[in-house]
Amino acid sequence: MTHSFECPECGNPRGMLGPCRQCSSEDLPLPHSDTVVLNLKFDSPSAEEALGRLTTALRRASEVGIKAMILIHGYGASGEGGKIKWAVHDALENNYFSDRVDEYHFGEKTAFGSEAYHALLRRRPGLKAYLKHFKEGNAGMTVLILSS
Repeated sequence: MTHSFECPECGNPRGMLGPCRQCSSEDLPLPHSDTVVLNLKFDSPSAEEALGRLTTALRRASEVGIKAMILIHGYGASGEGGKIKWAVHDALENNYFSDRVDEYHFGEKTAFGSEAYHALLRRRPGLKAYLKHFKEGNAGMTVLILSS
């Protein structure tokens, strides 16, 4: 996760999760944007660990006022789809995160210029900067629109 947050105590950059590395503050971080990128495949977790990370991140995102989340889950080295991707898709399609997620848009169905792409931008214009990776329909990413 990138440091798109600031510590309210010391003002240093920090992540959305965990205490500040500079001053150890446990206070909620201040977001620089209403959108965050979460790399679920970082350090090769199991699908279960990745879903646990997503659950934790969704709780925190709700607490700090994040409105959209770009998930990077990969699509599997074989190109057929990885376990994290399918676990995330399954959880979303079965309403596992329905208390925190209003909409989800799978990258492979949100190619640049498609109706789904334009509908998403109409709903959340600020996502345009993040969707540059969707030019060919990126199957390794999913966009979440979070509950208010």
